[in-house]
Amino acid sequence: MTTMTQTSARFREFKMPDVGEGLTEAEILKWFVQPGDTVTDGQVVCEVETAKAAVELPIPFDGVVHELRFSEGTTVDVGQVIITVDVAPGSDEEAPAPAPVQEPVEAAAPVSEEPKGRTPVLVGYGVAESSTKRRPRKGAAAPEAAAVAVAVQAELNGHAAPAVPEAPVDAPPAGGPLAKPPVRKLAKDLGIDLATVVPTGKDGIITREDVHAAASASAAVAPSAQAPSVSEPVVAAAVEVTSSARETRIPVKGVRKAIAQAMVGSAFTAPHVTEFVTIDVTRTMKLVAELKEDKEMAGVRVNPLLIIAKALLVAIKRNPEVNAAWDEVNQEIVQKHYVNLGIAAATPRGLIVPNIKDAHDKTLPQLAGALGELVSTARDGKTSPAAMAGGTVTITNVGVFGVDTGTPILNPGESAILAVGAIKLQPWVHKGKVKPRQVTTLALSFDHRLVDGELGSKVLADVAAILEQPKRLITWA
Repeated sequence: MTTMTQTSARFREFKMPDVGEGLTEAEILKWFVQPGDTVTDGQVVCEVETAKAAVELPIPFDGVVHELRFSEGTTVDVGQVIITVDVAPGSDEEAPAPAPVQEPVEAAAPVSEEPKGRTPVLVGYGVAESSTKRRPRKGAAAPEAAAVAVAVQAELNGHAAPAVPEAPVDAPPAGGPLAKPPVRKLAKDLGIDLATVVPTGKDGIITREDVHAAASASAAVAPSAQAPSVSEPVVAAAVEVTSSARETRIPVKGVRKAIAQAMVGSAFTAPHVTEFVTIDVTRTMKLVAELKEDKEMAGVRVNPLLIIAKALLVAIKRNPEVNAAWDEVNQEIVQKHYVNLGIAAATPRGLIVPNIKDAHDKTLPQLAGALGELVSTARDGKTSPAAMAGGTVTITNVGVFGVDTGTPILNPGESAILAVGAIKLQPWVHKGKVKPRQVTTLALSFDHRLVDGELGSKVLADVAAILEQPKRLITWA
């Protein structure tokens, strides 16, 4: 199903969809069409960034673009109309007046306000009805514009100046302004005192656009040496932040916000245990060199990560209990009879963990091809939310940064994560003599609710044994 409404027989609206896993908002990164352009069913009209990834949105009907409701860089709630299309150009029906394009830093129609009966709909993923994110607030009326002026908040390096308190009759008991947590966070990052912001949202709720409008007004006002009196609504004069500022504040959103929430949730939910082993991988490096010359591996990338991934899959086959998940609601351990192998990938938008579906069933050439496709897609920022869902275990290769090892945090919902350190030439006792050998350190973190020390040790020992003697890929598989 698609996210769209029909305002008339001629003009149809396309709403911001939930592109997966119950996301509530997305930022418009780029428009690929402009008013007057002809579009066809399935044509990509814009690219948006969610908390998971950048996603291209296709339009579900033919026509001519009538208006774009939001400009690039604007964060839009799921269910908001983002584009209107004339599906019957040339007809006699009068076109509705275009709504003003909502800019990310200008006052505009409230993005957070919703039409009644809002139903978030997915593009290609089905329908997910929910109203828990949009409870109407009662008893709080919007203050009259004449009583509240657009104030300027002075701030340098995130330290806000004291605000003149507002005390409207219909204010909540605490006397604070009405705003959702993301809006409060945005105001804090921009140095805006919410008590001085004119709300335009329903029931007096302050929206993102209200905060951006206050920030824009703040930047436009020159610094003033005169302190305002108590009766004045202006809090303080704007302080210019020069290029020599000692701090830079970056709003937490998109992938970075998702990473933070996931890591905090994992670290304080699953009891982590990490074990380490240092091994001689000289034979594995020789195998990698031989496979690069093998005609069966032509066209795919062969590197140590490929052999490490295969070694982990064999270790899981020998110790299947490690491939499990903890079901807190039903108080059950869910053992997985498949392996969706996650690969941590650093991208310009932050760390993501796409996974190779059913990696346990793949041959070595198939696994190499899947790894190459996963990495290239991630670097291009085209990884879909579906590609990051359903992982069971993960590999993170910190060795590419020259790091020996680390204590990796579990990807939420998974049982184990293997960190691979840098492979270095080091002195090593081999056949009774000290020789230069290729050496690396592995670290395995696991959820101690699911994996006992014995089981975790067996898995790590099996991976190490395979990398020391790669022929075990044949004898153990």
